[in-house]
Amino acid sequence: MAQNFPDTRAAAQAQLAAFLPQAGEDYARWRNHHDRDGMPTTSRLSPAIRRRLISEAEVCAAVTAHHGAEVAAKFIDEVCWRSYWVGWLQGRPEIWQRWRDDVASLTATLATDADLAARHAAALAGRTGIDCFDAWAAELATTGWLHNHARMNFASIWVFTLGLPWQLGAELFWRRLLDACPASNTLSWRWVAGLHTPGKTYLADAETIRAMSGGRFALTAPLATVATVPPDDGNPAPVMIAAPDRVDDDARTGLLIMSSDYSLETLALPRLAAVAAPATVSADLSPRRAAYGEAARADALARAALRAGIAPDRLDNDRLTEATRVWAARHRLAQIVTADAPIGPIAARLDRLAPALAADGVRLVRLRRAWDDLAWAHADKGFFGFRKAIPALLALPVGAVSLS
Repeated sequence: MAQNFPDTRAAAQAQLAAFLPQAGEDYARWRNHHDRDGMPTTSRLSPAIRRRLISEAEVCAAVTAHHGAEVAAKFIDEVCWRSYWVGWLQGRPEIWQRWRDDVASLTATLATDADLAARHAAALAGRTGIDCFDAWAAELATTGWLHNHARMNFASIWVFTLGLPWQLGAELFWRRLLDACPASNTLSWRWVAGLHTPGKTYLADAETIRAMSGGRFALTAPLATVATVPPDDGNPAPVMIAAPDRVDDDARTGLLIMSSDYSLETLALPRLAAVAAPATVSADLSPRRAAYGEAARADALARAALRAGIAPDRLDNDRLTEATRVWAARHRLAQIVTADAPIGPIAARLDRLAPALAADGVRLVRLRRAWDDLAWAHADKGFFGFRKAIPALLALPVGAVSLS
């Protein structure tokens, strides 16, 4: 089956336009099927939406205009699931840090526990003897993508049939999926394992997998019939989410483009004196994910520089804080505008950058889209409560920025 993951804004817009006829009743009927007569049943836009080459608001506005919100409700729900996950984690950053700490600890354990290391290696290589799992492992390594139904069943088999730590499975997805998101990846694995909604697990079922994959898999190897929830410290109480920053329209401004938002130039910005982005993406990702990220970043930087009418700068990714300080001084910047990255590696880098810039008299302004501000405020409990906010999200202007 052909895979097409647009890595520029223009390509994402074209792919959305081509998919629009399928985003209504067809999507509602076929979305859980892995393919339909060899053709994709989903938009393949998730890597672009993850980096906001095209935004959730743009996608939902387009499908609503084409089908109406009621007919396109299932597609809109799926787009909004990521916003829900991001908002839920934004209020519980401890979950992200726990996962990172667990991965570090379990990685060390792999060096001393031969049995765990062997089972883990077999799962990574797709040598478990479970035909669907092994095929998905190969597809993930080759394409950097899996259908959502395949992801859920892969995670379930990883945890309950193979008895592997969910944290290491989430780490595999984090490094290889083109659309890997700190929130949706971490929390989806926790949901499957019965940790997000305590005690509610997702147990892979052979008949369902056969049906949704069009009979592609024989599934002769037995799957777990009992889901034993792994140990966990539980979900922490939510913390208050910080208010968004406000831009000073009169300050000399630079635009710093990070992978949390690759269409910042479409928003209302002050006059820009400089535009920059890291010269490379993170080195600890799969080659395919890194290559996709490089192409998307180059497109974002070129578009922003074109809008500003200036040559772009590329900053040393390994020394980003110091490189940004030098860049700000060279262009005599009073403020640097960037996207308000949600919990994850980019947010952590911005947290380190802000005080360093402040020491130089430069403000780091994290621009938050109104979509995020509204979505995060309603993501404190379950998705079905969050869904009540979707009409208000759809009513927002596509490029609205939060000023509250």
